[in-house]
Amino acid sequence: MSPLHLILQASVLAQIVLLLLVGASVFSWAVIFSKRRLLAKAVKEADQFEDRFWSGGNLADLYEHQRRGENRGLAAIFIAGYEEYTRQQTGGRGDHDDVIAAVQRQMRVAQVREVERLEGGLALLATIGSTSPYVGLFGTVWGIMNAFISIGAMKQASLATVAPGIAEALIATAMGLFAAIPAVIAYNYFTRAVERMETRFHTFAEEMIGIIDRGLRHGQKS
Repeated sequence: MSPLHLILQASVLAQIVLLLLVGASVFSWAVIFSKRRLLAKAVKEADQFEDRFWSGGNLADLYEHQRRGENRGLAAIFIAGYEEYTRQQTGGRGDHDDVIAAVQRQMRVAQVREVERLEGGLALLATIGSTSPYVGLFGTVWGIMNAFISIGAMKQASLATVAPGIAEALIATAMGLFAAIPAVIAYNYFTRAVERMETRFHTFAEEMIGIIDRGLRHGQKS
């Protein structure tokens, strides 16, 4: 009556269901650990960049410093906006509103790309969390059906003969929950974390647009 013995004695379909659920659980935990590292790194990089951005230095110097490395998150949004701003200034085309609109578009595109990068893998967690209980339930129904068929073929049925089949069937439900619960919890947690980063990206973009706007207005007055 050990779980391992019950799994080994289960039907082929029940074993396939259990194998699928084990695989789903492994993929889920792989995504969880990977996503945790990614978001922690994103927060750290955002903190470091904001410290440099608000240190009072020149934006041109900050751009030269950032463009030499691999940029993600706030740094990628900053570079996209600054490069568009310099293109507009170098070309001498467009008035104040056109320059601001062009910079906003480029920063918005960079922001969407960064959010998509942070969201990678969340769809898999959502799929595992929503489907694993049903896959486990399917294995349970199949196992109970086989158990009742076996009972019907016996002239006398006792708890000793019924219990292994029922226990084998319930293992599939337990495995489905084992795969689904961490995936659902992680999905909700990471979704909120990505939303916080998206808000941070949007706030930074608005602040940079404000800086560029003030610079353009000051230049026009001069």
